[in-house]
Amino acid sequence: MPDAQVSETLDNARQRLAQALRDADRPAGHARLLAVSKTKPAALIREAYACGQREFGENYLQEALDKQAELADLDAIVWHFIGPLQSNKTRDVAEHFAWVHSIDRAKVARRLSRQRPSGLEPLNVCLQVNISGEASKAGVAPHDLDALADEVVALPNLRLRGLMAIPAPASDPVAQRQPLARLRQLQEALRQRLPQAPLDTLSMGMSDDLEAAIQEGATLVRLGTAIFGARA
Repeated sequence: MPDAQVSETLDNARQRLAQALRDADRPAGHARLLAVSKTKPAALIREAYACGQREFGENYLQEALDKQAELADLDAIVWHFIGPLQSNKTRDVAEHFAWVHSIDRAKVARRLSRQRPSGLEPLNVCLQVNISGEASKAGVAPHDLDALADEVVALPNLRLRGLMAIPAPASDPVAQRQPLARLRQLQEALRQRLPQAPLDTLSMGMSDDLEAAIQEGATLVRLGTAIFGARA
């Protein structure tokens, strides 16, 4: 049986997402949960899987690879790499993940495309935008986004699905929504420029700003603390 705490927190997260979609007048199912399992043991992922969760996000490559090996018996599990990506780590990411949310350089994108095994579907990717202009945050600057998107959409083994951002923290809902609205606007502009790309994913919103993200059109919300508790 799944762990009671994980089953309860996951159910609470699902209810919270469903309520946020209703409050935003968006259809049920228009956004889904990505369970951010960084620093959490594989046993907790297995419990969340038993509760029906299939998509998991990891930030640290070696930790993720160890978990993937331990959980290799689980069918249909979908791994998302959401952390900063160094050039020397791209091969393992290209080989072992279905999604990458953190592309902010053309060099990294080219390496991922080149290293994606031919037997796998194209790698689903989001471009990470430094939407709040923080020096401490990774991500492409908004004014450089078009050039990066043009390069990525031309790569044969990548599928450009959308944008990702980690805005500066804010406690006020209005302040939370401002950078998220900007990310949505950037995606809408890209969709006009690049009709050949799916561009159906806005990876934004975490445990503290899920509701604001849903109001601004998030399709994939990254919840760690709300599902697995505080980081160890």
